[in-house]
Amino acid sequence: MIIIEMLLCIAALGVSVALRPWRMLRGPLGAPWVASWVLLSLLWVLPQNLPAGISIQLSGACLLVLMFGWPLAMIELVMIALAVWLFGQLGWTAVLSQLVWIGLVPATLALALGEVLRRALPPHPFIYVLGRAFIGTALCLFLAGVAYEFAHHLIDGVAMEQALVARWLMAWGDAFITGMLVSIFVAFVPEWLATWSDRRYLGPGGT
Repeated sequence: MIIIEMLLCIAALGVSVALRPWRMLRGPLGAPWVASWVLLSLLWVLPQNLPAGISIQLSGACLLVLMFGWPLAMIELVMIALAVWLFGQLGWTAVLSQLVWIGLVPATLALALGEVLRRALPPHPFIYVLGRAFIGTALCLFLAGVAYEFAHHLIDGVAMEQALVARWLMAWGDAFITGMLVSIFVAFVPEWLATWSDRRYLGPGGT
């Protein structure tokens, strides 16, 4: 499984670098990108400092895709994982697994879901906020969690029903935060959302 996770990480990073997305940071996305990297690095390290038996892990991957697009999100997630490895207590294999299953996989699923919604549903702000930011985040993180459980615990004798229920509940924590922040950004700072377009979602007269 470690080999598969390494290949997924290398592939995602390779595609992202080839697209040279850092050119977008010259505009209004530069400061939010740096701020989100610092904040999410802290949030990813936080579970290591909680009392034993408490496991609360926020992802933020779907929010990064909505704010910066998939290529920049991939690069930032790798940088977050490097910070977790340098300043946390986990070994590199655990950090790699964390990067893939709560970072790269849900972010890629969020990209795919966004494309499906754009093709299947009308360009309405409600679809963007509820479909991509809220319900979409919960769905993507849950599916990534299901993939992780089956990849790592299928043969370990873990009660899969309980694990999947826990994954579903934890996914909604990210969903509420992402939905709330995206709603605020759409209303006040839409330039912080690379996937948002006034012309598309508000019409030619949108501002």
